[in-house]
Amino acid sequence: QVQLVESGGGLVQAGDSLRLSCVASGRALSSYGMGWFRQAPGKEREFVAGRSVSDGNTRYADSVKGRFTISGDNAKNMVYLQMNSLRPEDTAVYYCAADSSGSWLSVRPRSYEYWGQGTQVTVSS
Repeated sequence: QVQLVESGGGLVQAGDSLRLSCVASGRALSSYGMGWFRQAPGKEREFVAGRSVSDGNTRYADSVKGRFTISGDNAKNMVYLQMNSLRPEDTAVYYCAADSSGSWLSVRPRSYEYWGQGTQVTVSS
């Protein structure tokens, strides 16, 4: 089993930046894909960004490309999401997720077996 814990959310103004962190424990993640998803009230969970632990390949949703950057420290079982130029529409609960078939970097929540508890990001204007 894998346990994931997110941190770094908060209340910011439009144009500000935040850095989210996720730490994994319980199992080595060398063959996993790590993803960030978000869910706003009344909306379905949405893919934001993904990173393959094995080769470092990344993937982004069009809505965040150029503003958000996913990175990781494999030795520490950490994954990060740097969020710049935040907009009110970025407001959501952000979740860290792990996929044991990480080579595909799937955008589907169903592909991810393990999830963190979420961290709230609120962007005001």
